[in-house]
Amino acid sequence: MLRRFAARSNVSAYCSSMSVPDFQTLMRPILVALSDGQTHSSRQVREVIAATLGLSDEDQAELLPSGRQTTYSNRIAWALSHMGQAGVIARPMRGSYRLTDRGRALLEEYPDRVDMSVLDQFPEYVDFRKPKQAEGATAARVEPSDVPPSEAIGRLVAEADAQVAADLLDLVLGMEPVFLERLALRLLQAMGYGGRESVFEHTGKSGDAGLDGIISQDALGLELVGVQAKRYDKNASVQRPEIQAFAGALQGAQTSRGVFVTTGRFSSGAKEFAKDVAMRLILIDGKELSSLMVRYGVGVSSREVYELKQVDEEFFEE
Repeated sequence: MLRRFAARSNVSAYCSSMSVPDFQTLMRPILVALSDGQTHSSRQVREVIAATLGLSDEDQAELLPSGRQTTYSNRIAWALSHMGQAGVIARPMRGSYRLTDRGRALLEEYPDRVDMSVLDQFPEYVDFRKPKQAEGATAARVEPSDVPPSEAIGRLVAEADAQVAADLLDLVLGMEPVFLERLALRLLQAMGYGGRESVFEHTGKSGDAGLDGIISQDALGLELVGVQAKRYDKNASVQRPEIQAFAGALQGAQTSRGVFVTTGRFSSGAKEFAKDVAMRLILIDGKELSSLMVRYGVGVSSREVYELKQVDEEFFEE
């Protein structure tokens, strides 16, 4: 059944390899896939559409910004949801779909594309898209979008995080150098460096062998990571000699692993040395520093948290 189902939905216009289309672009291929008149599970729909569109395993495995669901599954689910609300597909049993007479009529009337603007001709779909509102309130009409809410929210959060990161870097640049040294250790701790027995020691003083911090990753101090943090202007670059000096300081501290943090950048020579030297060196520039602070909750707090719900189609599959 599945092989015959796939063959009937093989639309040549979509056969070339491509990245995952937006959920509105997926609507008509889904209708074509269901045009055999049979009932099919959401898993079957995903498999057939992937084959029809020539989507690679990598395309299908791409994750949303949340990292909790694939972009492909999410967009298929939203396309099915919208078309279900418009009555062009039906759910005769849990986790399964079939084409309705209304959907078959759309296939004939719209040979190129079916999207939200097409579905707007159905009153129940218009009602579905009306924002719920309190009595007496007036709500604006939600305009069509090429991305489902989960992706739109992800993009907004990413933009907000980028702005917060930029603000963080400016704030760090305004602090004393010792603040950056302590910040580097705190960030590495938040990132999970070491384990329960780890000891984070700030050594930014004379006689520290050129290191600003030492992480002892075990109780006996047998596994050490050296840390150096240098406050630079965000457009200034740490050069190769400074990374060479850092490597020498690590040798003096009897360790071959180190993390160099700066609010500026690293020159190509510095990066090449860190890559080629016979020790493990991690370079964190200002942009990555502030992004990591946002990601691991250092110097930031959560003001608002939202939960976006979506039907779990696999929950209803036999």
